[in-house]
Amino acid sequence: MFLRLFKPGYRAWVMIWIISIFVLWEGLAWMLHLFMSPQQATSRLPYLHIVMESFFRHWSTLAEQGSVTFGNAAIGFAGGTLLGASLALLMSAAVWIERTLSPYVVSSQMVPVIGLAPIVYGIIHNAEWARIVMAAYVTFFPVIIHTLKGLKSVSPQHLELMRAYGTSWRARYVKCLLPSALPGLFSGMKIAAPLAVTSSIVVELMGAPDGLGVLMVSSLYYGSAQAGMFWATIMLSMGIGLISYLFISLAERWLTPWQPEFRPKGGEQP
Repeated sequence: MFLRLFKPGYRAWVMIWIISIFVLWEGLAWMLHLFMSPQQATSRLPYLHIVMESFFRHWSTLAEQGSVTFGNAAIGFAGGTLLGASLALLMSAAVWIERTLSPYVVSSQMVPVIGLAPIVYGIIHNAEWARIVMAAYVTFFPVIIHTLKGLKSVSPQHLELMRAYGTSWRARYVKCLLPSALPGLFSGMKIAAPLAVTSSIVVELMGAPDGLGVLMVSSLYYGSAQAGMFWATIMLSMGIGLISYLFISLAERWLTPWQPEFRPKGGEQP
């Protein structure tokens, strides 16, 4: 897991990866400047040091707009996770419930986000709620699928043994089914977390008054003059998605320590 990054060997690989990205980016930008005018090359891919300079120069604006996007995405993500987990528990209760709801759950994902976002924004006429709804929309499906898979992974013999001892349905869920569903729940959440941020930005591209998407559109309007700001906004959105993923991974490690990948191997320290 990502906590291994704090170990010396993994830290070295992280530094190699960062340096490689820097060299590759600067090399590609340099090649573009060889074959294009400075304005054209910068509008396509500015030098990374220019992007980082813009990032720190406009940090207050980026942080303010990023908090708007992340805040709404987090609320929608939480709501989508709750909805997805609840539907997964409901569908696991009986086969006929799963067969009844599955077509509707799958059909709900047939509309692309880029097509649904302007419809939702046009109906709600509120950027905050539109971001929350779209973040919940992209979250609940992977949460349902992975949580339901975890609930189905329980051995029938274990459930039969608990029934033989006369345990209640609540005890079966708390002591057997829910622990089996947690790894799947976290897998769905890790998939959905970056998607929730992306869907919120898509809503902002449709005409929202604030957020990272608005910064992207305004930066594109000024062309090469604001190319560094545009890429700085992209880097911030990527960073928000990555931090969300790492945070959920940390919670997964704390709450599901029984998973094989979290157990110490050989003489390795936990």
